[in-house]
Amino acid sequence: MSKQKMIDAIRQCNQSAATDFLGYFDERQLASYLTRLTKIQGHRGRLSRWIREGDTPGIVVRCA
Repeated sequence: MSKQKMIDAIRQCNQSAATDFLGYFDERQLASYLTRLTKIQGHRGRLSRWIREGDTPGIVVRCA
């Protein structure tokens, strides 16, 4: 799927995500986010799972 098609699909699920903002991310990052969005729209409940990919930190802090 092209980058623009992924951005369009993300905007269908999350209309608050600005097209310009999404344009900063590469295809791999957009695909990962789109996968997450589609999973959270599906089955929810105790048995629902989402596993964070190993290349992203679980906790992020910003030091001034």
